[in-house]
Amino acid sequence: MLDSDTAGRFARLTLSHIGQQWPYKMDHVLTDPDDARPPIAFHPIFHGSFDWHSCVHGWWQMLRLARRFPKLDETAEIRARADTMLVADKVEGELAYLSRPFSGPFERPYGWGWLLALHDEAMRHDAPWGRALDPLARAFAARFHDFLPKLTYPIRTGTHFNTAFALILARRWAVGRDAALIALIDDRARHWFGDDRDCQAWEPGGDDFLSGTLIEAMLMREVLGAQEFADWFGAFLPRLAHGKPATLFAPAHVSDRSDGKIAHLDGLNLSRAWCWRALGRPDLADAHLAASLPHLDDDYMGGHWLATFALLALDDRT
Repeated sequence: MLDSDTAGRFARLTLSHIGQQWPYKMDHVLTDPDDARPPIAFHPIFHGSFDWHSCVHGWWQMLRLARRFPKLDETAEIRARADTMLVADKVEGELAYLSRPFSGPFERPYGWGWLLALHDEAMRHDAPWGRALDPLARAFAARFHDFLPKLTYPIRTGTHFNTAFALILARRWAVGRDAALIALIDDRARHWFGDDRDCQAWEPGGDDFLSGTLIEAMLMREVLGAQEFADWFGAFLPRLAHGKPATLFAPAHVSDRSDGKIAHLDGLNLSRAWCWRALGRPDLADAHLAASLPHLDDDYMGGHWLATFALLALDDRT
């Protein structure tokens, strides 16, 4: 479980890069010469941590740690940075980016889900951060409302495009805020995944950081009632008690942590740990956690984001 020493390690790691502007990977379409400007010109808040979505969930991670461990040495710095960055005028800059031409698919759906998770976390604090972020969260919620009805086929890959992972985050945000979004997510999840049977779990792919199999199960666990989920899960992975599909039981091997895509596999181990713990297999969670938790900061290609998934694995929904 998460203790103060581990929380401090995570916080220090993320504080070290949350404002680091370079290197940075833009999700950006240039429409004229003036668009060739540095990331901070377009993203006054989320211009650190290598890319927009990693900066967003880095903020989620830091705020969560500050709430869970208010006496951490790092908590004062987290709060001070939030007071400077999570403010209305900077949010307006982030919101303006969504109105640009070609911005419809910007960060869809991974960044959308994480922005909603950040807003949900910020609202749990006695601070103005959540209120400041509210217009941005509502804008991304509106994008889910518009997009999900026209998404004919779910995206099952284990990367940023995975549909189920984003819907887990969006659905959690929507509780108590947007009943229509919950109903839409539940309807689409049943439509896309409700009849899935005997999953073969052809994973991992070479740059997966999510298990398409287990993430789907996590979403259905939230959508279905307890007995309905038990029936669905038993049909979805009918040979689980016999250790099959075997690929789900073995942590992924990470051959080169300086390669940003291969480093994704540490994230796969951490996100599988999150899933296995929630699905009632703490033994498998611990095995996957042990494979990657010591390597969060081996290289910046993992160091700019892995602590978020380690926090999910150790401390989900408290």
